[in-house]
Amino acid sequence: MDFKRADRVSDLLKEEIAQMLLKEIKDPRIGFVTITDVKVSDDLRLAKVFFSMFGNDKELAQTDKGLNSAASYIKKKLGKRLKMRYIPDILFKFDGSFEYGSRIDSILKGLKK
Repeated sequence: MDFKRADRVSDLLKEEIAQMLLKEIKDPRIGFVTITDVKVSDDLRLAKVFFSMFGNDKELAQTDKGLNSAASYIKKKLGKRLKMRYIPDILFKFDGSFEYGSRIDSILKGLKK
């Protein structure tokens, strides 16, 4: 099977960023988040990191702000850990697919009754 290099880099970044958020990042604005996906551009210059979390809109805004402010720190740490010539810029985006899925699930359960 042929895989694009961007796909392999995406998987590597997802794993490394999740470990950093779990063990190293101590920003109080960042609550319990899950990294759901990483999309790296074909030229390996930009990585969109998708995360999910439970909470209200205020907590989501604080977490988003905290993650995006930690992006440069994460990029610097990735540069030391990974053997890559260039580390992509990191942009965090909220992934609302889990909330949407649970809403659909509750609607279907309501229809079943």
